[in-house]
Amino acid sequence: MAFEDAVPLISRQQLEALGWHSRRVRHAVDAGDLQVLRRGVYVRSADLARSTTEEKIVVRARALASVSRRAPLFCGLTAAALLGLPVLRDDGALHIVSDDPRSSSGPGVVRHRGAKDDAVVIETSGVRCTSLARTVVDVARSASHDAAVCVADAALRQTAFSPPGTYDAEVAAVFRDEVRRIAAMTTRGRVRVERVIGMADGRAQLPGESISRLRLLDLGFATPSLQVPVPGPRGGTYWVDFGLDDVGAWGEFDGRVKYRELATAARQNASDIVEREKQREDWIRGTTQRRLARWGWRDVRDARTLGQRLRAFGIEPPRRQP
Repeated sequence: MAFEDAVPLISRQQLEALGWHSRRVRHAVDAGDLQVLRRGVYVRSADLARSTTEEKIVVRARALASVSRRAPLFCGLTAAALLGLPVLRDDGALHIVSDDPRSSSGPGVVRHRGAKDDAVVIETSGVRCTSLARTVVDVARSASHDAAVCVADAALRQTAFSPPGTYDAEVAAVFRDEVRRIAAMTTRGRVRVERVIGMADGRAQLPGESISRLRLLDLGFATPSLQVPVPGPRGGTYWVDFGLDDVGAWGEFDGRVKYRELATAARQNASDIVEREKQREDWIRGTTQRRLARWGWRDVRDARTLGQRLRAFGIEPPRRQP
């Protein structure tokens, strides 16, 4: 992922070259026009305000790397952001691997013990971070289960998924084996890693779909089918987020940005996209004779909330035999 152009860093030298003296810089910082990331490294506040959670982490990592004597090796959620994986919550820290946890890199830096194995180090966005598999391991060990599954799903999607709906199970299995191999280097967190990678699925498109799957399992549904193709009109194909096959229903996760992104990509307004989605939904229900439920972020806060949403569509988890 290349975020350099999205949120450009501004050095003190660049400001001086533009004729900005110390007083003007301080005034811009005090006024909120510039934000200090590291000593002598700034960013326009407006650029940062428009950035995603992941982009904000990346720009902080690049700022640290730009002033570090030794190139830091980013890990955990910081590496996840650098690799284009979703970060549910920014803890405000930059996570790096260090063989000397006593040394300091300044505020907002958390050091993690670990060998700097060249085999699990890559360079992206101009900085070094742990590999995709190593990052999944680290996040599974230290982050919440929800956050870890989102990262593992996205890593498998990068590895084994090809649009519009091709998922290479063999490639996914190889990646899982690599994650398990790295996790087996130490006993720390191996059970957590196995739990995460065992249920990860690269067919999940968005973090909301990953979280939805966890909530559906908590409610007692069988593991849902993901990105299910449904024959559409004129030989086309519609893709449905979830097939709740044990109760004969469909499920769709709708993040708020979904329609905006679709509208931007199609150069249409959001109302046109909503109307098209309604026609799509009517077709799917009519041709498959299955109920279809939609939900969003506020519905997946916990399993109980999602269960209430599904019941509004007449969808209940199957009754399990005692």
